[in-house]
Amino acid sequence: MQKNTIIFISVFFSILLNSCTEAQKKDIDSERQIWTKEQANAWYKDQQWLIGANFTPSTAINQLEMWQEETYDSVTIDRELGWAEALGMNTVRVYLHDALYEQDSVGFLDRIDHFLGLADRHNIKTLLVIFDSCWDPFFTLGEQREPTPFTHNSGWVQSPGQLALKDSTQYPRLERYVKAVVKRFANDERILGWDIWNEPDNMTGPSYEKVETPDKVELVLPLLKQSFAWARSANPSQPITSGVWMGDWSSEDKMKPIEKLQVEESDIITFHNYDSPEEFEERIQWLQRYEKPILCTEYMARPNGSTFAGFLPIAKKYNVGMINWGFVDGETQTKFPWDSWTQTYTAEPPVWFHDVLQNDGSPYDPAETELIKSLTGAK
Repeated sequence: MQKNTIIFISVFFSILLNSCTEAQKKDIDSERQIWTKEQANAWYKDQQWLIGANFTPSTAINQLEMWQEETYDSVTIDRELGWAEALGMNTVRVYLHDALYEQDSVGFLDRIDHFLGLADRHNIKTLLVIFDSCWDPFFTLGEQREPTPFTHNSGWVQSPGQLALKDSTQYPRLERYVKAVVKRFANDERILGWDIWNEPDNMTGPSYEKVETPDKVELVLPLLKQSFAWARSANPSQPITSGVWMGDWSSEDKMKPIEKLQVEESDIITFHNYDSPEEFEERIQWLQRYEKPILCTEYMARPNGSTFAGFLPIAKKYNVGMINWGFVDGETQTKFPWDSWTQTYTAEPPVWFHDVLQNDGSPYDPAETELIKSLTGAK
């Protein structure tokens, strides 16, 4: 009897172990994969021609001020998204920050939901940016500093900041952040997609970049790959991407490892370009080899030759989605050029660098807004 009992227990646990192994195998098999070009193009066929702006309300200096409970300005957001709708824009790209989830996870997710509701009311979908390597590597929650006069984006902050990037013990909380945000909105039709990491290897910027992490790229590269996997584990119905932003992408062997990773892990192809129309068109042609939808998620720097008039007709020709940098003149002060970090400005620049509208909603250049409306069919 005792021998039979032992045999029974052994068989039982063997069956249980095999059952668990099969369940785990099914989980692995069903895990969200990177989209094929067929899946990506099927998604793109369901979209309008995507056009919009990188959006921060004019009353916020950075991501933290935009989203924290005390400074979340739904009235301004609603008004300015209405101005975008009037131009025929149907897309905004919006930055999040990992510290916001750590500070107030429930409130932060609820405010994202509220923002999505406001955007949807104006027939606008949102591309959410999870991490960002640009500008200040050090941030502080709570009240944000006042803008530095006449200075481009003087209060923008990186996510994760330098301290988290260098401290692998903080990576589990970054994982929780990515998974929680994507899971909450994984099947939300108001979400256009997920931009995992903005300009992950960006090492340019103002004077505080002198204290930037010297091995930043080496730290970011594996974390970027993990971040893609974390987002996919939430099984989102929307595409995941990270945009290449500088360098030579004309062939695979000319691309840096981080650029190859960005493209390989992305469901759709995204890129930035602030140069001439000729270079913009050339870069589109380079990226066409992947046979996936292409979105330009940053452009429009007037003094550089990157303009609506120069870029939008080319984008229409190639069916490339377009999201310009800057919308309403405000606390980010991105009407001033990048070189305002190192050169002294004492008045409004002769030509605005970014931004489309004055603070009261009137156009900086009426010809630009008329062009946008003519291409979007806005009345």
